[in-house]
Amino acid sequence: MARLQLQFPEDQFCYSTHLTVRVTDINAGNHLGNDSMISMISEARARFLFDFGIQETNGTGLGIIVTDLATTYKAEAHARDQLLFEVGVMDFNKYGGDITFRITRSADNSLIAMAKSGFVFFDYSVSKVVPMPEDFFGKFSKVNWLS
Repeated sequence: MARLQLQFPEDQFCYSTHLTVRVTDINAGNHLGNDSMISMISEARARFLFDFGIQETNGTGLGIIVTDLATTYKAEAHARDQLLFEVGVMDFNKYGGDITFRITRSADNSLIAMAKSGFVFFDYSVSKVVPMPEDFFGKFSKVNWLS
């Protein structure tokens, strides 16, 4: 089976946040577990959206849902490592797009993982995927790294 390859343009990332690997994130192999990495990616996504003024749910039934997640691991991370999550958006379509992640260890700049999370807008009141709101697209359409 062919290996998954995730590569993003260097100038694609528009946000960053740090998260520290907790002792409880460590698996039997004595490194950051896949389940904990997914949780950390979700936290980085939530911080990104919040800091851009985007609510994952707005109280009226409209929200953002994750449609897929792809992750490639490049190196191990261990307890107390501080990880830098660089976040960007790309490949917009009528209903959503992709949120991208580059995860590095701050101490030595080692690439730990790359990830891509697909998302769509969803109206929970009618249980249906809906077009991306103009105000969401507007937050990113003027940034030249999307062109």
